[in-house]
Amino acid sequence: MIDANVSPSLPRDAQPTIGLIGMGAMGRMYAKYLSEAGWLKINVCDLPSKYPDLVRDYADKPNITPLPDGHAVSRSSDFLMYSVEAKQISEVVRQYGPSTKVGAVVAGQTSVKAPEKEAFERYLPTDTHIVSCHSLHGPSVNPVGQPLVLIKHRAPPEALALVENILSCFRSRYVYLSYEEHDLVTANTQAVTHAAFLSMGTAWASALSYPWEQGLYVGGIETAKVNLVLRIYSNLWHVYAGLAILNPSARIQIDQYAKSATELFKLMLSGGSGGVEEEAQFRKRIEWGREVVFGHGRSKKERKPILLSPEVLDRFSLGKRPTAHQESLPPSPSEASFGLTPPSKYRPNSHLSLLAMVDCWAHLGINPYEHLALAATPIFRLFLGVAEHLFLSPSLLSSAIKSGLFHSWHRSDDLEFVVAARGWSQCVSFGNFDLYQKRFEETRLFFEGRFEEANKLGSEMIKAIMETEVLREEEEAEEGVE
Repeated sequence: MIDANVSPSLPRDAQPTIGLIGMGAMGRMYAKYLSEAGWLKINVCDLPSKYPDLVRDYADKPNITPLPDGHAVSRSSDFLMYSVEAKQISEVVRQYGPSTKVGAVVAGQTSVKAPEKEAFERYLPTDTHIVSCHSLHGPSVNPVGQPLVLIKHRAPPEALALVENILSCFRSRYVYLSYEEHDLVTANTQAVTHAAFLSMGTAWASALSYPWEQGLYVGGIETAKVNLVLRIYSNLWHVYAGLAILNPSARIQIDQYAKSATELFKLMLSGGSGGVEEEAQFRKRIEWGREVVFGHGRSKKERKPILLSPEVLDRFSLGKRPTAHQESLPPSPSEASFGLTPPSKYRPNSHLSLLAMVDCWAHLGINPYEHLALAATPIFRLFLGVAEHLFLSPSLLSSAIKSGLFHSWHRSDDLEFVVAARGWSQCVSFGNFDLYQKRFEETRLFFEGRFEEANKLGSEMIKAIMETEVLREEEEAEEGVE
């Protein structure tokens, strides 16, 4: 194995050869940061059919050398990373694993580690080392300060040190886990979050509605929900499919989320049309979830909240339509058909997606704060902040409960949301990637044309949230808050 004490400042001959198999969005992100840091020998490949495109794309990057296939990358690399879809990892490693250089350190960037672990153990030569990784953020997010999971599975300490030194240019925060711990943590921090946003998007698409453009869900925490839904659907479907389908813990959570949304919606209907006892059942269920997730021993009173103020979030709202680009967009089909009138700012609604998320955590005994500092993605951190903001504000939560019980203007949207949540749960339970892709891309198509503005505002919003979160965590560390 090459000397672990390496840095980009060393002469070319003293640097390790870094190999990247898979040049999708994350592979390209890794190539970019490694190259910019000064690593001089980076070999990359994708499907053989994409080799001419890689040669063209990196013609002006002397640090990055495209190679025709994974065999060429594998046998030349001291540190080798597979950045491919979770459902493809076994086949790709089966094909290229035997060519791995003696003494090389191998990693995978898959979002679900169980298939990766099995593939590495089965197909990599025994004279290679396994130190895997996973950047817990998307390719458009600045990696500085973000969690980067490192998994020392079959390797001596110096192999881990080599990976730490190579990836130090990301300036991410290393999180050391086992393969099994990784899959549990990612399920706990991402499964329900993704299910919520996927269901919201499908519900709006099914209703043929861009509700924020009608003024129906505008301002405050609605800003976060809308921006994150569009951010998720602007990505590729396989980013979320692997976690949902291949991670058993994620399947359980997605199923419970659909159950929670369904049961809460039924309680809303019976409570709003029934007597005092039926109304009390809905209130009791919500208050139980709040106590389990945010009560004693969960959210420390001295802990500062995650979310920025609603007024600050309004800076990133898509609900305003002042730009020429926005004015040129066609209206929602439902807006044209039904003549909806925008309601007042911050109009109360049931926040069913948030109520269901907290109810799901409560039923499964998940403490969302447990993994917050450890390995939370920006999206999970933000959505937890939204839930925290709602459930820890007596007036906001009371308004949501009252609106869920007695207001009818959002009832059809809540129904669409429940149907969407159950549909996504069934889709995941089938374990069919083609079905998942079809469902995702049908919804994605509805939002085409809205992604550019949403991604710009969403990135700015996440940046603002993360800056305040870094400061909060530093202050709490100094104060000794656990």
